[in-house]
Amino acid sequence: MLVDLFGLDEPFQKIGKHEGEEIELYLKELDGYITFTLTSERQNFECRAQKSKASLARITINVKEEKILQVLSSIIRSKNNVFGLAKLLKYLIPGKARIKGSYIAAIKLVRCLMIGKHEVYKQST
Repeated sequence: MLVDLFGLDEPFQKIGKHEGEEIELYLKELDGYITFTLTSERQNFECRAQKSKASLARITINVKEEKILQVLSSIIRSKNNVFGLAKLLKYLIPGKARIKGSYIAAIKLVRCLMIGKHEVYKQST
């Protein structure tokens, strides 16, 4: 829903040949799946709470149940740039997040979820 409201169009325009492919987000502690279908238009971006039949990549989040929202929020609030992606290494390096399958497709999904450049996140001082 946040991507619908505050998402940026730029990462969706860069989906390219991965359009229509499914990327699976697996929350290990909850034993739950969220399947995202990559699309080149933000308005057509959708997800469903079920296991994918044929995912191109799987992102596994392996943190305690009470930390899941914090991790997802951190991803969403990150800026869609090299520094935003580098910030996510704190989850990949210690094994809190893993990618199985196409790293490029998984990164394209994560970039679509990153809405930190939106005006709603700019601080007014």
